[in-house]
Amino acid sequence: MPIATPEVYAEMLDRAKAGKFAYPAINVTSTQTLHAALRGFAEAESDGIVQISTGGAEFLGGQYSKDMVTGAVALAEFAHIVAAKYGISVALHTDHCPKDKLDGYVRPLLDISAERVAKGQNPLFQSHMWDGSAETLADNLAIGQELLAKAAAAKIILEVEITPTGGEEDGVTHEINDELYTTVDDALRTAEALGLGEKGRYLLAASFGNVHGVYKPGNVVLRPELLKDLQEGVAAKYGKAAGSQPFDFVFHGGSGSTEQEIVTALENGVVKMNLDTDTQYAFTRPIVDHVFRNYDGVLKVDGEVGNKKVYDPRSWGKSAEAGMAKRVTEACANLRSTGTRLK
Repeated sequence: MPIATPEVYAEMLDRAKAGKFAYPAINVTSTQTLHAALRGFAEAESDGIVQISTGGAEFLGGQYSKDMVTGAVALAEFAHIVAAKYGISVALHTDHCPKDKLDGYVRPLLDISAERVAKGQNPLFQSHMWDGSAETLADNLAIGQELLAKAAAAKIILEVEITPTGGEEDGVTHEINDELYTTVDDALRTAEALGLGEKGRYLLAASFGNVHGVYKPGNVVLRPELLKDLQEGVAAKYGKAAGSQPFDFVFHGGSGSTEQEIVTALENGVVKMNLDTDTQYAFTRPIVDHVFRNYDGVLKVDGEVGNKKVYDPRSWGKSAEAGMAKRVTEACANLRSTGTRLK
């Protein structure tokens, strides 16, 4: 199936970890950006992950009601239909969800998937993220335990963020300081609370200096080698073989990362890397170019009638889709997922 089943998603993640590559996880906010992501994956012959943040879901729900669940469900149902034409497997994921939005977003979506599974169907989404990085680690993991149990029962993988990622995304803000580095003790407490797969599979967004937003290489001090310390510390505690990697890591705040930083992260267990800022720009840049080149046609200047052919949203929308798709193919190359599709 084009939308990954729980079994296919697990296989995707296992293959990524074994092959030292990661899937780009592309934030989408419309059917058009969804098509751009799917096109990028297909052109790279890579499977991938499409995700919807709380802000994206609110936007998808329409500005009249701004209902996050409606927006997320609508796009997921749309994806289940259109993804069939792309020849790849794609997982649907919900991005950062803080504590105050759980009841209006992740918990209802978990219930919807639980109802589907009870009827013998697959879950609507393949994974959901709980972002408890603004909470104490104890509270974060307590909520994580509750959500992991519900996710596992619905055949869904949970993503958890245990320590802050700097910058701002959808209203969740963290300072850029020395607290942006997860410790081995943090990782051990996570393994104790959530297990290492026996309580349900989860992805772990650990912090190694990551910052959301737009930054040039060198402006953010990333330490992806820290992920190796976390893997080794937990492996030693739980009697895992030397060189084993207990965690499936997620790379957040990757804009401006160097090639070597990405490679080091992949070698240390990163299987998913989020892209939003860069793909937003890649989508919008062609639209701006179109408007500048067709100013008198896009606008009805000096009492003229303009040019319908250039203010038709399809005229600039096709270029926007192509621009974003190209950035997705570049991400696949950077993360070494090009040519790895299951089909």
